[in-house]
Amino acid sequence: MKKPVIAILGAGLGGSVAAFEIKEAVGSNAEVTVVSQGDTFHFVPSNPWVAVGWRKREAIEVHLPPIMARKKIGFTGVGARRVHPQENRLELADGDSLFYDYLVIATGPELAFDEIEGLGPDGFTQSVCHVEHAERAAEAFEALARNPGPIVVGAVQGASCYGPAYEFAMILDTELRRRKIRDQVPMTFVTAEPYVGHLGLDGVGDTKGLLESEMRQRHIKFITNARVAKVSEGQMAVEEIAEDGSVKAIHDLPFAYSMMLPAFRGVPAVMGIEGLTNPKGFILADKHQRNPTYPNVFSLGVCVAIPPMGKTPVPVGVPKTGFMIESMVTAIAENLKALLAGEGPSREATWNAICLADFGDSGVAFIAQPQIPPRNLNWAAEGRWVHLAKIGFEKYFISKIRRGEATPFYEKLALDLIGARKLKA
Repeated sequence: MKKPVIAILGAGLGGSVAAFEIKEAVGSNAEVTVVSQGDTFHFVPSNPWVAVGWRKREAIEVHLPPIMARKKIGFTGVGARRVHPQENRLELADGDSLFYDYLVIATGPELAFDEIEGLGPDGFTQSVCHVEHAERAAEAFEALARNPGPIVVGAVQGASCYGPAYEFAMILDTELRRRKIRDQVPMTFVTAEPYVGHLGLDGVGDTKGLLESEMRQRHIKFITNARVAKVSEGQMAVEEIAEDGSVKAIHDLPFAYSMMLPAFRGVPAVMGIEGLTNPKGFILADKHQRNPTYPNVFSLGVCVAIPPMGKTPVPVGVPKTGFMIESMVTAIAENLKALLAGEGPSREATWNAICLADFGDSGVAFIAQPQIPPRNLNWAAEGRWVHLAKIGFEKYFISKIRRGEATPFYEKLALDLIGARKLKA
């Protein structure tokens, strides 16, 4: 008798972990197959380090096919052209099809650089969203170091990932000081957030005070409620928006180097599928991570549709942090196990946020339980220990991927590192 097929679309931070944990949960009761865009896992949180030369690409990469084979997980790196949920079929990029009984979508987002003229690596700003972008950003940074000038860093309107923007601004500051050229490089942080430290979460603990203080100590000017109108070579046009939606001020910011995080949207393989996605292409999911229209389709990570925290002068998205993604993985693995046993799904993800934001020589850590306020735990702290913890976490996570282990990375390590177990109510 043919075994049910569980297809996992995506092999990034969420998809790779999902493959290991789902296979562990279902065992020999189902075949698990991963469809990836390429054969390599990249540890995305290390990209800011790559962009200043603190890491080489090969140090944060893992070649997946032999690991998946060892775990008896099917794998293809050809990518998917289109999901056909009404047919239970993945149309692959090479023209073949993969039929499934259950589908787990873990694609991450498409980067919407094209929404703003001149934005992105093909325009005039750098990116740390992908390791290839980070390598190009490193080349541009070396050019800046040879000929210092102004820097503009931040996140544009509609972005839903702010931590890496803060990290990169501080890491740039740290590296420029080490090279003794920080005094030649004015820096401005530009963000759609209504205030510094909002993070798409309406702040966590005193992230507002901590991050504003860090900006001032490092002589980084900042513009909030910012809408980037256009980027041209060496120039960024930024509109500062008032509470009533009017333009409060216009800033023409010159730059010799810029890194701006873009807005996200769903990938082309799922965009516009009625009942599966919202208008931005993010996957609709219930409390069990199942799609309401296609209940054999699950989703996790950045591709999941989450409504914004509330109205802000400039659109601000909600991040999906590693801890939240991990809890989605566990919920899906347990629910698939139940479904294969003829039972209904019951496991729900724990939407908590844990973040270690490295600043190159210090950092800020925060815990939000749950991620959306009001919260049972709302805590943030800073110190050099965060920088050291982030380094340890990188090594731990990559080693786990290389071994194909499905242990709870974020929950175990991050909670232990920042003492959250003692802080729990």
